[in-house]
Formats: sequence, structure tokens, C-alpha cells
Amino acid sequence: MRRVHNIFEPKATRVLRALLIDPQHNWTIRGLAEEVEISPGYAHAVISTLIDLGFVARTEQYKIKMVNPTVLLKRWAAYHQYDKMNTFLEYYTFEREIDRFIQQLSNISNPNYALTALVGAFLIAPHVRPVDIHMYVKKKEDATTLAKTLNLQPIPKGGNVKFVVPYDEGVFYGQQIANIWISDQVVGTVNVVSNVQLFVDLYNYPARGFEAAEQLYKRIVEKWGKIIVRG
Repeated sequence: MRRVHNIFEPKATRVLRALLIDPQHNWTIRGLAEEVEISPGYAHAVISTLIDLGFVARTEQYKIKMVNPTVLLKRWAAYHQYDKMNTFLEYYTFEREIDRFIQQLSNISNPNYALTALVGAFLIAPHVRPVDIHMYVKKKEDATTLAKTLNLQPIPKGGNVKFVVPYDEGVFYGQQIANIWISDQVVGTVNVVSNVQLFVDLYNYPARGFEAAEQLYKRIVEKWGKIIVRG
């Protein structure tokens, strides 16, 4: 029976996201494959490997269920190297207030981005205040369009706005809408990656990334509820 060599390879992580974002959902192989846009054969190989490793099991109805999500999430996070696996396009904004810049994002029609890293955590589980903005875009052209709209200046390195072209578009799966709060009022909304993707991106991220990840982890586990977890 086919297996995958690495459950953390790009296409395989699409399966991990679907399983970890909603670990109480029981999937069929075909349904899971369609959900994350991979072939049923590849989905079967990933699931077979996860079963061998003890992260998932089959129900009596032959569906897939998570049995050990916390260990899988932390192992993935430990493996993931956000700063090395993605491509970064550096820009600079003269807006000194992070809150104000994020508010500008909320005014963009048909936005094609998802915030991540410390700025994403700041919006979902505030603990560490970011000094720059990281946002996933699907391709370089999306970054160029957004940069023009936001009046950003390209810079070789050290930019305070970083567009991130991901190693796989699966990073956008399960993205969420976050409120922007200024002076105790909601002044807009922006796109943020899922809590699972945020945790994975932050875990090995420098400048207090692990600290922010730990705060986010509490929220993830709380949302999981009473599912059996270890670690």
C-alpha cells in the first residue's frame, strides 16, 4: 500500500490542515481529497502514513478521524521553517502605526491576501505587538497590486511590509476574518490565516514568535474541546 516519505511535504500539509482545523470531523478519503484539492490516491497515501504513525484512525464506517492532534500539530510546527520555505517580497510603508496600516487593508476591495506571523497572532490572540506586517499572497503580481494600492515602496531587504509567496497555496485553507480594534471600537476586518497555520508559522519564528505561538496554542486546544489529546 502506498505511503508518503514525509507527511510534512507541501501537498501532504493540505491534509494536515483539514484534519487539524476541525479534528472532530470524520472524513472520507474522497471527501478529504476534494476538500483540499489533491488526488484521492495521494490523499490515501497520506492518510495511510498518518495511520501508521498513530495520528489518525478509521471509524467503524471506514471514515478518517483524528486521535492525536496535539502531537501532530507540534511535530509539524517543529519541522516547519517559515522563513526558509517561503519567498519574501520586501516593501516599506511610512505609516508608523501598525493599527492604522492594518485598517488600510480593510478598505481594499476583493483582497487577495492573508495575514500571518506576529501580526496575525496580534489580531487573533493579542500578546506580542508586531513591528512589521507579513501577509501571504498567491503570486508576485498580487503583491505588486497590493503594494501600489497601499502606496508601498519596494526595498531590497529590511522592509516593514513583507509579502509572502507560499511554498504551497494550502496556507490559505481555513483562513478567517479578524476584527480591527482601535480605541475599543471595531473599525474594519482583515483576512488572517487559520489558527493552525498561524501556530505553525510562529513556532520557529524569531523575535518572540514561540511566545506568541504558545498563547495561540491555548486557543486552538480550547476550540478542539473534549477530543482526546496527548502532549
